[in-house]
Amino acid sequence: MSDSTPPTLQQPAVDVLVVGGGPTGLTLACDLARRGVRTHVIEAGDQLFAGSRGKSLQSRTLETFDDLGVAEAITAAGSPFPPMQTWRDGERQGEWQLIRPAPEAPASRHPRPWLVPQWRTQEILRDRLLDLGGTLAYGARLTSLTQTDTHVTAEVTHSDGGRHLMSALYLVGADGSHSTVRESLGIAMKGEESGLRSAVVADVRIEGLDRDHWHIWPDPAGELLLCPLPGTTDFQLNAKITGEEFTATPETVRRVVAARTHLPAGAVTEVRWLSFYRPRTAMAERFRQGRVLLAGDAAHVHPPGGGQGLNIGVQDAYNLGWKLGQVVGHRAPDTLLDSYEAERRAAAADTLDLSTRLYRAGRRPQDTDEQARYRGRVCHLLSVHYRDSELSTDVRERRSPTGFQAGDRAPDLPCVTTEGACGNLFDLLRGPDFTLLAVNCVPPPEAVGLRTHQVTGGPLAQELGTGLFLIRPDQHIGLAADSPEHLGRYLAGVGLGGTGM
Repeated sequence: MSDSTPPTLQQPAVDVLVVGGGPTGLTLACDLARRGVRTHVIEAGDQLFAGSRGKSLQSRTLETFDDLGVAEAITAAGSPFPPMQTWRDGERQGEWQLIRPAPEAPASRHPRPWLVPQWRTQEILRDRLLDLGGTLAYGARLTSLTQTDTHVTAEVTHSDGGRHLMSALYLVGADGSHSTVRESLGIAMKGEESGLRSAVVADVRIEGLDRDHWHIWPDPAGELLLCPLPGTTDFQLNAKITGEEFTATPETVRRVVAARTHLPAGAVTEVRWLSFYRPRTAMAERFRQGRVLLAGDAAHVHPPGGGQGLNIGVQDAYNLGWKLGQVVGHRAPDTLLDSYEAERRAAAADTLDLSTRLYRAGRRPQDTDEQARYRGRVCHLLSVHYRDSELSTDVRERRSPTGFQAGDRAPDLPCVTTEGACGNLFDLLRGPDFTLLAVNCVPPPEAVGLRTHQVTGGPLAQELGTGLFLIRPDQHIGLAADSPEHLGRYLAGVGLGGTGM
């Protein structure tokens, strides 16, 4: 098809068109597909991203993947992070831990980060999406978009030159830091370079190193690290670069290894993927414009300190997925989608600040146990809350002495219900629905048709205290109340009946 041929409108329309087949877009598509929302993903590349870049899966992301039904596959594909091994002048200087679990961290069945190459995480999410009935097209890039009050029309150009139009109720740009969706909307990214040093990251095959450690060579020119990637014979190389004149090629990667380690250039037998990046910190002026929304790196970018990048994008998707599902499938008011930016912008700002600080600090063998525990306290994302959101309603006269409030992630603790011991809370919450917990009280008549559990004991009851707790599909507490008088109003606001919010 020549460029002069008008594109044809492809039918039938989908409910949500996701632009970008990375972890953010695939997570969102999986969440939507399991809700029965007709979802299609377009990915500009002819295949999924082939590198290991976002290899750290934090505790909150693992909980999300558990809910989406891919935790078993993710666990099998990865491993815990190995201890760090410092080298100097060709000699081992001892091993140490980069991250130590913090005893005060919120309880989770996934208490430590998991090491999985990004390409493998994406494969698992892709397979799950297809199992759920979603669709994915490679070699399909967004050329332009227009929108009305009722739908979005996207022009999609394929790698073979063909073009067509797609119509969707909503479109989500999850297409990375150079987002075509964001640029099409004219939304600016505001931030700064922050004076952070550039770096090269690559997947290499290398001889002469054991695979039981994450190897690090401190160097005045910049630390160099080689991390073994589970399920492969590869290592991920990461090296900070001094100066701006650097061209990332297999040969320059070999030269950096030879210059900063005791290994010769020839020890790098293959460079399978590489990238050079200049870190910056920036956030989109807005995450929503009409029926188009931004998620992941399309909405915010930051340096890779602390292993947050992939994870914050997954959490964007997990927050947005249920809201789109309620609007599309349950006739919730469209204004529900405004809460996405209201909740995620604050979370993104905190992550940008944390990532910048940890990137500046680097990974140093002189880090103390306290510094390792600091990373364990701040990187897991389990403490992210939405207490200030309009979707967080706490009207209890007496709140839990442990401090849990509406907007917090619900505590994943053992509980006892009228059916007996039921394991941990998240076993009850798994799935795309809202859940009402009646803790040490009787569920109200208004709960008919709502997934409800009467909690009669266990650590969960002790933590929450007596009352009604409506848990959102993303496992955050939406409503905490002593009586059911606020329940109907809250449910109406999220498309589940009632008298209106």
